[in-house]
Amino acid sequence: MNAGSTERIHRLHRLNLRNLWIQASWTFATRVLMIFNSVVAGIIVARWLGADGVGQLAVINVAVATIVQLGSFGLPSSNTYFIAQDQARFRSAAINSLIFALTAGSILALGLSALAYLRADWFGFVSPELIRIAAASIPFQLIALIGLNILLTLGKVKEFNLLDLAGQSFVLINAVLVLLVFHRGLQMLVTLNTAASILVSLVVVSLLAISAKTLARSEWRADMTLLRRMIGYGLKFQISILASVIILRADLLVVNHFRGAAAAGVYSVASQFGLLLMLLPGVIATLLFPRVTAEQDARGETTCLVTRYTTLIMFLCCLAAVPFSLLLPLLYGAAFSDATTLLLILLPGVYLMGLESVLVQHFNALGLPRSIPMYWVATLALNLILVFALVPRFGAQGAAIASTISYAAIFGLVALHFHTSTGRSFTEVFVLGSLRG
Repeated sequence: MNAGSTERIHRLHRLNLRNLWIQASWTFATRVLMIFNSVVAGIIVARWLGADGVGQLAVINVAVATIVQLGSFGLPSSNTYFIAQDQARFRSAAINSLIFALTAGSILALGLSALAYLRADWFGFVSPELIRIAAASIPFQLIALIGLNILLTLGKVKEFNLLDLAGQSFVLINAVLVLLVFHRGLQMLVTLNTAASILVSLVVVSLLAISAKTLARSEWRADMTLLRRMIGYGLKFQISILASVIILRADLLVVNHFRGAAAAGVYSVASQFGLLLMLLPGVIATLLFPRVTAEQDARGETTCLVTRYTTLIMFLCCLAAVPFSLLLPLLYGAAFSDATTLLLILLPGVYLMGLESVLVQHFNALGLPRSIPMYWVATLALNLILVFALVPRFGAQGAAIASTISYAAIFGLVALHFHTSTGRSFTEVFVLGSLRG
């Protein structure tokens, strides 16, 4: 390859990176607004319903969100993988996914509702009726999750952001209406949240239909051959999703089981802010995935470049979170005084997990080698051992320690595998300003 060709390639990479950061900036700005909505809504719930109310709502949301992630069978990522390679697959991939989401989501909603009545003790102090109301949103949340990822794959970043923001804004709107305006309780809040999920899913489906008009002409019909390929890829991805969801969210349920709703409510505030800090690398990873899928670069040049910037940005974000953690008891009330310590324990793991979410896109784009899901399985086993060993003795602090150790473990495994498979040094991957590109 001559010098002119090399320079053109580097210029193209720089242009692509610039576009990526512009889109990431707008998407992150949207996430900041979403964070504001979530924080204010959480404060309202904490002030009007107390730690028990926060804990019950957190258990409901975690249970439903976990079911939605598990029930997706990795199809959000499958759509990105297959449509990014050939947009002519759009209509078939979309109809495959939406039919699957409606069918599987309905089955999962019925299953969760039945489980809430048959094993009410699994959900602590949360009533089966509340679980049933929230479970009705599962098929619609699945549709929205899959549909939003398809829009992002098509380059509809603005539509993706606006819809994501609109859907999450209902968390605050509903909290204000139910608790401040109408002075109602948790059941009305959960009901309105479910109604909002249905509304957002209908808007997402409408936008998908409109977007199809600008793409290659094809029929809106299911393609079983493509669906089998999508599920095959998605199942490999689903192992990672399953493990990450359990590691990120199930510890809250364990805290609720052993220490009650109040302790779960306090832990949910700290873990919520930990997850919010992961939003930025999550945004970057989401936008990076279709780009590196189209490139199919075994050396991971774009991934390295993006990871270096993410390393610095995440360090600054986590550093800023240290003084902010001291404000949590002031914002949520004296009952949440332990949230500061919990967030500080989570921060090192949050930092490393954020870097992993960007770095792993290299492997997702190359078809997801089996080693990555196996790393997640090993990390999940470690996490479960730690959670059930530490939470009964140390409560929420035990859950935070288990999470940080688990986040560090999956980061170390993925970073080492990236190093051995691409030949890139750790300096090239994580240090901004390293000489090699």
